[in-house]
Amino acid sequence: MLKKQDIVVFDFDGTLSGHDTNIEFAKYCFHNSARPWLYLPLMGVATVGKWLNPGGIWWRQTIRRFLTPDMVRRFAPGFIKQHRRERFGWSRDQVDAERANGRMTLLITASPDYLIPQLVRDMKFDAVLCSRMDAQKPWRYEFLCWGKNKVIAMDEWAKQNRLIPNVVRAYSDSKSDMPIMEIANEQVWVDKKTGLRKSA
Repeated sequence: MLKKQDIVVFDFDGTLSGHDTNIEFAKYCFHNSARPWLYLPLMGVATVGKWLNPGGIWWRQTIRRFLTPDMVRRFAPGFIKQHRRERFGWSRDQVDAERANGRMTLLITASPDYLIPQLVRDMKFDAVLCSRMDAQKPWRYEFLCWGKNKVIAMDEWAKQNRLIPNVVRAYSDSKSDMPIMEIANEQVWVDKKTGLRKSA
């Protein structure tokens, strides 16, 4: 039998954290390896693809094409330690408050699975749903957790846990999250520059 469960959904980049995880990890790799510099021309082509098709996967994979499993293994721990400091000060307290009120908390983000779970491990989310990457080709998506796919990821999680999710509240900074924001009873829009709630 399925159980109805109140949940609160959080985005990560621009919502709980002041900087985009993917961009910042790329910068970290540029500072620690010569390999990304060799891919700059390809990144330029991918940027054009982003402009033509903002929701596409091709440009997202192409712009990360420099990544190798060894780079992820070597650079992810140091990056995670550094990037934790970019979280907005209220974020952990808000997650704790939602859980204290009996609601399950879900983090649903497009950021990759080789960064996000460890990056937010101390925040004690009930579930962390993120983009699933190919372990042997960490630039390649197995599942892009973005846009309407965030709803799909949540529904798959709920089915696995025999739950009917009642989204009490959802936090985001981006209109790309409209599919999941629209099913929430309350939408909390965050200004990614300040970390403050936007006025209605």
